Amino acid sequence: MADRTILIVGTYDTKEDELGYLAQVIRGQGGAVLTMDVSVLGDPATPTDYSKHQVAEAGGASIAEAIAGEDENLAMQIMARGSAALAKRLQGEGAFDGVIVLGGSMGTDLALDLCAALPLGVPKYIVSTVSFSPMIPPERLAADVQMILWAGGLYGLNSVCKASLSQAAGAVLGAARAVEKPVRDRPLIGMSSFGKTVLRYMVPLKPALEARGYEVAVFHATGMGGRAFEALAAEGAFAAVLDFAPQEVANHLHGSAISAGPDRMTAAGKAGVPQIVSIGCYDLIDLVGWHERPAALRDRPAHAHNRLITSVVMTAEERRGMAKALCERLAEAKGPVVFLLPLKGGNEWDREGGPLSDPEALDAFTQAMRDECPANVTLVELDAHINDPEFSEAALQVVDGWIAAGLLPRA
Repeated sequence: MADRTILIVGTYDTKEDELGYLAQVIRGQGGAVLTMDVSVLGDPATPTDYSKHQVAEAGGASIAEAIAGEDENLAMQIMARGSAALAKRLQGEGAFDGVIVLGGSMGTDLALDLCAALPLGVPKYIVSTVSFSPMIPPERLAADVQMILWAGGLYGLNSVCKASLSQAAGAVLGAARAVEKPVRDRPLIGMSSFGKTVLRYMVPLKPALEARGYEVAVFHATGMGGRAFEALAAEGAFAAVLDFAPQEVANHLHGSAISAGPDRMTAAGKAGVPQIVSIGCYDLIDLVGWHERPAALRDRPAHAHNRLITSVVMTAEERRGMAKALCERLAEAKGPVVFLLPLKGGNEWDREGGPLSDPEALDAFTQAMRDECPANVTLVELDAHINDPEFSEAALQVVDGWIAAGLLPRA
């Protein structure tokens, strides 16, 4: 008897052989399959478990409407909406344990929506001719999606593409068997950071919060980490967030590829989740290290972390803009917000005398935060640096106050 069921999704009118091969490999390894057809024009030789008509209906339309529009992009968006909604419902019913989607650029566009609709912990594999392409924006990627390049797979089966397909089939089945899905037996606190060399507050805070009975997940604020952070906040996974590393907001504002998208630092507020926010690396714009630096940022002080990422320093005027952007986001929050403002700096490099220190620009940001801070945000100024013990102690005082007031569950 099969121990795990994998949902296989693709355009069965044009890729039935390839999709059938995926099913063959999964069944050969002891798994079971469900099939979903996201074609528009044609029909498979063998009916699928979920037809294109069911998919279109789940997307609020019909195949006839998709065809009548005479626009392949709009047609596939109907199928993307439908496949995402149908997969989400089926997963909620326990119908499958993992999903694998096969496609070229159009199929990948659909696959991104489908995978984003599924919760963290459900194995999600996309086999695509455009895997890892810069045409895929970070905000379209589910937090735990896996991709594999469909090499030699644009049309028809061959030994080259079978190597990719068989690996992906084995990977999704293996992941479905091995995955340890999140267990919500303790309230979860989400924290953002940028690495222990530059931001150190998580070292004392994580064990202190765990001692209070909470689970703590720390997210690396380098684009995809922020994307995962926002996705979980939107799901209501967090009892509270300690969003101390907001530089992904700056990255987006300045057009950096290292972005978590335009909605960074909004999901917790919309969900009414209590937030403590601060300024970890607020003054930096992160750039892809191997890209040519934009002319406007070329002569700035900078720090190269490695060959992948370089951070350049904001001007005083840009920091005032950053303060405004943060306050605009926090003004929409439905839950309590405390902004901890350490007056001596927001990362290890900007300490007084440090390589990226700019006291005047820090003062400009500080004053802008005072001027722009919305009425729903409690601004707490600290005569300390973000990496000083006083900062962590202040954060814990806020948490303890929220626990005492019943704003956080007692763990």
